[in-house]
Amino acid sequence: MANNLDIYSQVASMIRGKKQKKDNYPEETPQQKGAISQFLEDNYKHFNAGTLLRAAQAYKDLIDRGGKMMITLAGAMSTGELGITLAEMIRQNKVHAITCTGANLEEDVFNLVAHDSYVPLPNYRHLPLETEEDLADEGFSRVTDTAIKNDSMKLVEDYLTKMWKDAKRNNQSFFPHEYLFKLLLSGKLEKYYQIDPKNSWMLAAAQADLCMVVPGWEDSSLGNIFASEVYDGELPSSVIKGGIDYMVYLIDEYKRLSKDEGIGFFQIGGGISGDMPICVVPLLKLDLKQDDTPFWKYFCQISDAVTSYGGYSGATPDEKITWYKIDKDTPQFVIESDASIVAPLIFAYILNM
Repeated sequence: MANNLDIYSQVASMIRGKKQKKDNYPEETPQQKGAISQFLEDNYKHFNAGTLLRAAQAYKDLIDRGGKMMITLAGAMSTGELGITLAEMIRQNKVHAITCTGANLEEDVFNLVAHDSYVPLPNYRHLPLETEEDLADEGFSRVTDTAIKNDSMKLVEDYLTKMWKDAKRNNQSFFPHEYLFKLLLSGKLEKYYQIDPKNSWMLAAAQADLCMVVPGWEDSSLGNIFASEVYDGELPSSVIKGGIDYMVYLIDEYKRLSKDEGIGFFQIGGGISGDMPICVVPLLKLDLKQDDTPFWKYFCQISDAVTSYGGYSGATPDEKITWYKIDKDTPQFVIESDASIVAPLIFAYILNM
């Protein structure tokens, strides 16, 4: 094992090598930076800010080389209107696959058609319990600083229920996202739009026919509605493809997306949306014995969870090496901060805003 002097020597050698390279080659003419991108480069030097910038630069470098990227969405990112930047990332071919919770899948569509009924609650940290109860009695469910009218999903529910029953009659089965893609592309919801449709990441994903994975979909409002239909005997569970079907689908998608320059993994939060898809590599390597499967070519997670408290779902980046998910050459970043702040800034940098 190298001692401290060896490590210092290696670092010094790396610095000299970079200086030599800079001395021997002319500087490339930089692309004109957008205001946000320039601000990040000028100010984000250290700590979580420095990691944010380096993660954004490495993401951009992979895409510029022809690589691909999967983004995973946990938490309530759709309720937080991440679509404002994520939709443009999809349109500009900066995102090639998304794994998300059922809640993030549906909530972007609810926001698209029912945004006007949402009630902002900026003082959400100080609401008395009586107010929480009043919100429930008035038919609202609260997501942090936003109260969502429970009947805001009724429009989407009615359309999907009909689609599910049509699938039953035709003995068909589709993934949860495929039903929503079909509904969005049908144009039936257009007259109900309450936000600019360019800010809906689900609409952008449907138009791009993006690779989508939604593990644990039943942990969502629409998933609960579907489960009630199955329980009542109105629908067979086979109408909706489940988690194993998604994993089998992802095997082939990973092979497709990891060709050439490979695919990276950009994880927002923790949970099943991150834990499930990253396992496709060890599945291929260890279970299917396909040793030539490439590792993920980039890894970044935005999370404030603490490993020692058991909150850091899915293992730290170094630990992932032991699970055959990434290797020692994979660029690794952990940004310990609020994803609702960090993710839009990284997307803005990649979009050169």
